[in-house]
Amino acid sequence: MHEMSLAEGIRGIIVDAARRNNAPRITRVRVEIGRFAGVEKEALAFAFDVVMRGSPAEGAELVMIDLPGQALCFDCGEVVEIENRLDPCPACAGTRLMPQGGDDMRIKDLEVA
Repeated sequence: MHEMSLAEGIRGIIVDAARRNNAPRITRVRVEIGRFAGVEKEALAFAFDVVMRGSPAEGAELVMIDLPGQALCFDCGEVVEIENRLDPCPACAGTRLMPQGGDDMRIKDLEVA
């Protein structure tokens, strides 16, 4: 379950940010997750709750924001949103697409108390 590793990475970032900003408690963590990032959201939510114990973010709300998948269509030259990596271009129905985004995950912001 790589979601546990992701949660541990999030914890490290949160602890560093809380220390740098003298924030005693983090109440909300908003994370952007791309459609193709391969993150199982339920597993991440579980791992987040477990890993945050004893940290400034213990009991914090985890908000996961979905980001669309994107691809460059070689047929029409447009960057388009796609649901699945093998979908045709929604603009021209072309099939020569190269994924350009939606495989990333990042902390958008933290809410402190």
